[in-house]
Amino acid sequence: NETQSGLLYGCFKIADDQGLLLLDLKDLRSMLTWMGDNAKKLRSEYGNISSSSIGAIQRKLLVLEEQGAEHFFAEPAIKLSDLMQVDFSGNGVISILDATKLMAESPKVYSSFLLWLLSEIFEQLPEVGNPDKPKLVFFFDEAHLLFDQAPKMLIDKIEQVVRLIRSKGVGIYFITQSPLDIPEDILGQLGLKIQHALRSFTPKDRKVIKSVAQSFPSNPEFSTETLITALGTGEALVSVLDDKGRPLPVQKTLIRPPESHIGPITKEERQVRIERSPLKGHYDTAVDRESAYERLKDRAKEIQAQQNEEELQKTKEKNNSAGKSRRQSTSEAFIKSAVRSIGSQIGRQLIRGIMGSLFRGRR
Repeated sequence: NETQSGLLYGCFKIADDQGLLLLDLKDLRSMLTWMGDNAKKLRSEYGNISSSSIGAIQRKLLVLEEQGAEHFFAEPAIKLSDLMQVDFSGNGVISILDATKLMAESPKVYSSFLLWLLSEIFEQLPEVGNPDKPKLVFFFDEAHLLFDQAPKMLIDKIEQVVRLIRSKGVGIYFITQSPLDIPEDILGQLGLKIQHALRSFTPKDRKVIKSVAQSFPSNPEFSTETLITALGTGEALVSVLDDKGRPLPVQKTLIRPPESHIGPITKEERQVRIERSPLKGHYDTAVDRESAYERLKDRAKEIQAQQNEEELQKTKEKNNSAGKSRRQSTSEAFIKSAVRSIGSQIGRQLIRGIMGSLFRGRR
């Protein structure tokens, strides 16, 4: 929610002001814990820091950690330049992120990673206008898995990127069975649509086909709704934009079959390609340099050592005070005893003298 988002913004601001690097999840968790412990000191400059909001964020971070995020969000971070390499002929290199296991077992980590990646692209790449060829193109296969139960923040970020990323020389393609798998706000920003055949077996299927047909610019030469169900293998309906950015009427076309391998490669083939990759080894070893976690840990040790020293000093002062008190008590007792003793002797002598005088007088 907005409160937790504001708290996270404050967390990064405080970390910057304190000279603390937030590089991984343990840095973020340590920083949040430190903010909670020092909330009163920070309130005047950074506003109210709610312990309940910190607790809610910590719980969400625990969920990410359970899904393996501590191994995913760390250094070395992915460099965008590694995704925009070209070969010796100047052709672009295809990079594949196999997120099958990630989407199935760690959907929140997958969503968080995409949110980070899209944010990095949007913030780092410069404006280049409308180039003839994009510098980077993303193909999101099985896009329905991307949007299924995706957080609103991710949907909003994708919509923002799709709307504005073209001027940065980046193209984005979503591959899915039906355009209806993509949220309307995002679907409305896409200029190129390629639709293969859809089959109708149920009333629900017919409604889907009708909706898909209505998403294409109409062509007076044929019924889009009828033609979608009649397309054969390799045939598709295509809609593009003209030079002025206006959508052209949908057209039927043939898709050239790929000249590469069709179907998944074997584990052995994958390993061979990994061994040949110029990026082999770049991301194999995690780097854990000094950051907020280590700095805050050292601060805590220094504070604890100082507190121990103060406690030791107080104990020494207390012992010294008690020793003086005991010595004073002994001296006072001796003096009082001596005074009592002297007083008693003098008293006895006075009484004896008085009594003696009286008795002598009677004689």
